[in-house]
Amino acid sequence: MMDNGLPLRRVCRKSGAGTAVLLALALSACQQETAEPAPPVRPVRTVTIAPSAAQPLASFTGRIEARDQASLAFRISGRIAERMVGIGAAVKDGQPLARLDPETEENELRSARATLSAADGILRQAEAAHERQSHLYARGVTSRADFEQAEQALKSARAQVEAAAAGVRIAEDVVGFTVLKADAPGVVTAVGAEPGEVVAAGRMIVQLARRDGRDAVFDVPAGAIAATGVDDRMSVALAGNPGVAATGRVREISPEADPVTRLFRIRVGLVDPPEGMRLGVSVQGTPLPVEADGFAIPAAALVRASGQTAVWVVDPATRTLAARPVELAADDPARAIVRRGLAAGDVVVVAGVSTLKAGQAVRLVGVEP
Repeated sequence: MMDNGLPLRRVCRKSGAGTAVLLALALSACQQETAEPAPPVRPVRTVTIAPSAAQPLASFTGRIEARDQASLAFRISGRIAERMVGIGAAVKDGQPLARLDPETEENELRSARATLSAADGILRQAEAAHERQSHLYARGVTSRADFEQAEQALKSARAQVEAAAAGVRIAEDVVGFTVLKADAPGVVTAVGAEPGEVVAAGRMIVQLARRDGRDAVFDVPAGAIAATGVDDRMSVALAGNPGVAATGRVREISPEADPVTRLFRIRVGLVDPPEGMRLGVSVQGTPLPVEADGFAIPAAALVRASGQTAVWVVDPATRTLAARPVELAADDPARAIVRRGLAAGDVVVVAGVSTLKAGQAVRLVGVEP
């Protein structure tokens, strides 16, 4: 029995050891199955930071326009009796520009004044009747009904006078509408009607370019819009005489391209333009470089959270992402100027930044195969 038992214990020991090995293998397999797979390498679009002054600057051809240009028209319809100004005329604030035939409006004013005069006569009669009834009623000679009737007649007469006075004021305003006046100093750039014509209310009679300022207007392609932002500085010079120049800032960028030319319009407000920059002349505009302490990046590269602004920067050695806080000098829907946080040579992600994570491996589209 002793001899037979020893092999039995050995078999049991061997069997237990095999079971332990099988359990270890099974546990290892389960751990491998439950472990999360490594995240795939994410392809991203990037830009390499370079000083704005090093970026190539394009030039645009445009023209000078008035910053504020208004089409002046009569508020009422009528026949033009006289137009006092023509194209190119310099006008002052309040200066008459054109006049309608005022005969109909003046007749209405005379009628309104006559109505007011008649209402004044009725009011005086009602006041006298009310005063008599008041004395008689105080002495008990007349009835209360007669007194109240006189009181009501007085109120009605006063209301008629107020209505007639309002009618006179309206008629006077309408007579004033027969004269078209300049609402600001400026230069006439176009006329829309001639003396003798019957015009409707609202039809342009005189187009006035106000003297509040001048703009340089450029029509540029979509690629130039991406590199231009509101408040950017620009140098503007006459196309035929570069010595006549001025500086300005971009104050307006069209959000939609022209349906025919597919170009976007940029308006640059000029600072103290010289006399040679008259309305309509051709000019050449060149964007001025951004200050040396700023780097231009697409606005789509910014990540905003909890009041902080950051960008995703790619580590060139490991090809992984890291969030970098930045301080902006300027920001608009197309472009941002970073004052602090970036250095020349940094590789910044510019698309799909809201779905990225810190430490994520990436592949640079257009740079790596």
